[in-house]
Amino acid sequence: MGGPAPQGSLELAILASLWPGRLYGLEILRRLEDGSGLTVPEGTVYPLLSRLRGEGLVDAEWVEGEAGHPRKYYRLTPKGRRYALQMRRSWSSIAASLESLLAPLRKEGR
Repeated sequence: MGGPAPQGSLELAILASLWPGRLYGLEILRRLEDGSGLTVPEGTVYPLLSRLRGEGLVDAEWVEGEAGHPRKYYRLTPKGRRYALQMRRSWSSIAASLESLLAPLRKEGR
């Protein structure tokens, strides 16, 4: 059940995708799609990565590829890791709060 990312969740999804280690842009897009089914246009991810970098949540570095094409790799900073954990707690709290509101919708969907 893929689809566009709900507003506000994309930042958390990107931070979570970078949790295990550094990735370049296309790897982030693939991880978002493969891991969650989120369809995210490149034109949305790169400006967000730039903003996250400006806020000190991610670092970026150019690395020469095997084929000679440099790639820009992103990784979480310590501040970014703390922020990701904070966002996850907030997201989990919101999701839990919505469960009771969504219960009637599940009954109707049967």
